[in-house]
Order: sequence, then structure tokens, then C-alpha cells
Amino acid sequence: MKNMRKISLFFTLIILVFTGCQKDLLDTTPYDQLSSENMWTTDNLTDLGVNSIYEALRLGQNTGSASGLELYQYDRYAVGTMQRDGTDAFLLGTITPSNALFSSNWRNFYEGVIRANNAIANIPTKSPSPDTKKGRLLAESKFLRAYFYYRLNQVWKGVPIYTEPLKYNEFTKARSTEQEVWDLVIKDLSDAIADANLPTKYAKGNANFGRATKAAAYALRGKVYLYMNKWTEAANDFAQVQTAGHTLFADYKNLFKEINEQADEMIFSLQNTGIVNLGSTTQFFCGTRSSFGSDWNTYLVSPNGVDLFENIDGTKFNWDDFIPGYNAMTPKARQVYFMRDNLTAAEKTARQNLGADMTKYLAVGNEARIKKAFENRDPRLAASVITPYSTYNGVFSNLPASVTSRFPYRAEAATNGDLRTDTQAEFFYLHRKFVYEGNAELLNRAYGPIDFPIIRFADVLLNWAEALTESNDIAGAIQKVNLVRARAGIALLQNSDATKPTYVANQANMRDRIRNERRIEFINEGVNYFDELRWKTWKDTKFGGANGYRSVWGQNIANYTWGGDHFYTWPIPQAEIQINSKLVQNPGWPN
Repeated sequence: MKNMRKISLFFTLIILVFTGCQKDLLDTTPYDQLSSENMWTTDNLTDLGVNSIYEALRLGQNTGSASGLELYQYDRYAVGTMQRDGTDAFLLGTITPSNALFSSNWRNFYEGVIRANNAIANIPTKSPSPDTKKGRLLAESKFLRAYFYYRLNQVWKGVPIYTEPLKYNEFTKARSTEQEVWDLVIKDLSDAIADANLPTKYAKGNANFGRATKAAAYALRGKVYLYMNKWTEAANDFAQVQTAGHTLFADYKNLFKEINEQADEMIFSLQNTGIVNLGSTTQFFCGTRSSFGSDWNTYLVSPNGVDLFENIDGTKFNWDDFIPGYNAMTPKARQVYFMRDNLTAAEKTARQNLGADMTKYLAVGNEARIKKAFENRDPRLAASVITPYSTYNGVFSNLPASVTSRFPYRAEAATNGDLRTDTQAEFFYLHRKFVYEGNAELLNRAYGPIDFPIIRFADVLLNWAEALTESNDIAGAIQKVNLVRARAGIALLQNSDATKPTYVANQANMRDRIRNERRIEFINEGVNYFDELRWKTWKDTKFGGANGYRSVWGQNIANYTWGGDHFYTWPIPQAEIQINSKLVQNPGWPN
């Protein structure tokens, strides 16, 4: 796949030769074709054509400003994360079908479908590549088409199905049902699995590592079976992924560093390299200003998510266990506990004027007191989040610098400096996962080299545990979850000793534990929001109780508002309804 990246640099030129420009969404011919009389007629052009489908995984990526369309960026809708400034219309309950979130996703996913359809139709008849290679590329194309329809069906629950190369007058189909789309996805994935030319798994070092495999097809098909409530079929597919040789990477923190390249945990991942338009943008939009100097904290970690991380012995975290009376205080009052040692008189006055209960301030020991709340926590917390008074390996004046997340912010420095953020007036939890540390890791803020997981083995294990739980195999589910917890270094679940906090009482309790495990394990990976939609828990987890764009002490800077149960399904984009009158809007949304 690394070699494929090099080819994709040339692909843009090819695309200009063999395609017209993409039409405006309001045009009656919104999408153009990748195929032509000449495309697919050489071995190299065949490679480029299939690489273009992989390239569609990057649609929506923007190295200049956050598009909101990259997988990790959807986490802003999950319980564990949030978007800076609290202005997202979806979270404010004011979003409409004309919002670009919906039209851009629709366009991008269908662009992937179009490219896959062209490959599936033309490779058998036009490509001179060897039959074995054509078989593999066809299987890859079907996997990718299945993936794009999977993404469409996750949020729209029934979309038009197109399986042939499109002509301008063919964007006129009515929506198929959700089940019909799942049936197509299952068929495509089953075809890919059945093709003898598609490898089960690529070994580390193989030039094709990163391309679709049977294991990836099994993993994706298993996820689809979860949507269909086919628990046995899902479990069987997830078992096939394990049989293929996929395992957990030993070190959770380093899983999100370059050392993870081609690790057996990565089943299917977006292949990144440190080249413009081919690299990861997580550093730019989740990083700190103590890294490159101009990264943006566009996406932040919510205190709701931080509080989900258990203590290392498996007990639930509770602020009152560390600071008695904390939960009963107003958020404004309890900001005192997050203040740095040795505040100046002016700083004390400023925080008191903002509601802090300064009677509880310790001039010496305030930092140590709050740090205890983050000690002996699930190690995934420290690997994923820059917590108050933890250190971060940043950069100052182009040299490595160890900085500390402190409040109020004073100044950066080469030694003993403060972590700099976009908004110094507030104090936030920042991401550490996928965020590069030190000038040795960070070459460019906008295109980092770390591959981004689309499906990894921990995802399969926890999905497998869910399927077993719904089949009432609690012991089997515990075993799968414990593989993930053991790797993290946290107490294992069990169903033999009811006196311990790790005791699984029943099926409902196991279901809740798996869901929480996923919220923790996959923070900032673009998994959790789609889980909440599937489970129908989004209303409660994101909008119930204390919710909103919040500081570390839980003060709402902007409130979230649930727009209604129709928010569980995305609206058909208004622009697409104007193009195709056969498209019927989802219930609850205005036409």
C-alpha cells in the first residue's frame, strides 16, 4: 500500500485525462465517470483505476481547515469528545437537510461507489492484466463498494443502489430499503471472500499490505451482521478474522505511533505518509500549539469521556473519592481544584470573580491534589488524553521542550513551560492519541505519516463480545473483552465473585460494559458516534444530563440540544432531492 501511495500521486494527472470535472451538486448530472474507452486497457491503467477507489477513502480530507468529514472528526458527536467553540448545528439541534455535512458525505460515498462500479464492470472485459490479478482487483473493488454502501446505510438507512457505470441520466433511482442495501453489502463481501485470488492476510513487508483482504471482508461483514441482529453469523465472521492471524498489538500507546505500521492489529487502515494530501491531519486539528506552533485544538476531549475511564482495579471513577463534596459543588466553584500552585494575587482575584471557591485553594499542593484523580486510572487514559498537570513532549524554538498542562496559562518555555492551546481563557482536556510529540516525530503539522485504522482487531474482539452477549454467551463475551483489557493493563472482568467491581451480573450488565469499553478504547478513532447511532443511545449519552461544550471542571460553555429522535437517521440532502424527485425524505426532517 505504501507503493500504492506513490502511484496515487500520478493518479490525479490520469484522472484529468480520462474524466471530466465533477459537476456541481445542483446540476442534473452531479457525478462524472472515471471510465473511458481507454481506461482499463493497460495493466498500469488498471492499477490506477483501482487505486482511485482507495483514493476515495480520502475524500473530504482537508489539510487547511477541518472538513468534519474524516473518520476521527465524527468523534465530535460521541460522548468522549467535542468540537471547539460549541457551534456545530447537529449538536445545537438546528441542523437542516441543506447542511453541507449531509451533502458532502453523500457525494463522497457515492463517488467511491462510482469508481468501484467502473472497475467491476470494465476489468473483466478491458483489462489485459493476468487473470489472477484481475480476480484480486475485482474482489478488492467489491470490498470497497461494500464499504461505501456500508457508510451510506449506517446513517441514511436506505439509499439508491447503483451497481453499473453511471450515465448522466441514471441518477434517478428511488431509495432501496435498509435491508436491500445490507443485502448488497453482504453479497459484495461474500463474493470477495469467495474469490481465491484475494489473500486472507498480507504479512508485514508485503508490497500490497494495506489493500483489502479476506480478513477485512470478514470483519466488515461481521459488523454488518450486527446491524441485522444476526449474532451467530457475526460471531462466526469475527472468528474467521482471528483465524486469519490478526492479533492485538502489545502496546496500546504505541499502536498510534509509526511503530504500528503493518501491525497484525490493523485489519484495514487508511495508509498515510508524510506527503501533502497523503498524510494524517490529526496533528493539525487535535494537536497543541506547543507542538508545531500553529496546530489547532479543533477537537477536544470531553470531561464526560474522561470520567468514563475506570480506576485500574476496575472500580468506577468518582470525583468524590478524591475530593469529597466535589460532585455537589457547582462547576464554577470547583474550578479551584484545577488551579496551579502559587497563584498570584491577580490570578486569585480573577478566578474568584469567575465563581471559583478560593477558600479551598492550596497555595502549595493544589496541583498534587488534582493529579491524584488521574493516578491509578486505566492506562488508556494517559495514552489518549493530556490530563491536567501531566507533561507533554512539545517543541519550543524548534527544540524539544517538556511542557505541562497547567491553568491559568502563563507562558511557554524550553523547560518547565505551560502547554499552549488555542483558548487560554479556558482549560480543556486535549488529545494525545495520534498527536505527535517532540520534533523527531513531527515533520509537518498537516500531513503526518501514521496510518489511521478503519477496522482493527480490538474492534473485532469487542464486536465479537457484543454478538456473544446478545446470544447470551456471557462467559465467551468476557473472554473477548478481557483480551482488550489485559492489553490495556486494567483489572479483568469475571462472573464468579460478586464482591468485586469487575463482576458481570447479567446480560444487561455485560452489554453496558462492552459499550463503555468501546467508548474508551476507540476515543478519537471515528467509531463511537456510529456505535451510539446503532445502539440508539446517542440521545442519552451525548445530550442527557450534563452535556455541552465543557471545561475540565464540567462548566458548560455552550449547551447541546437534542433535536428529536429523527436525528438518529440523517436526512437526504436537500440538493439530492432537487436532483432526483424520486428520493423520499426520512421521517421527521423537512422536505
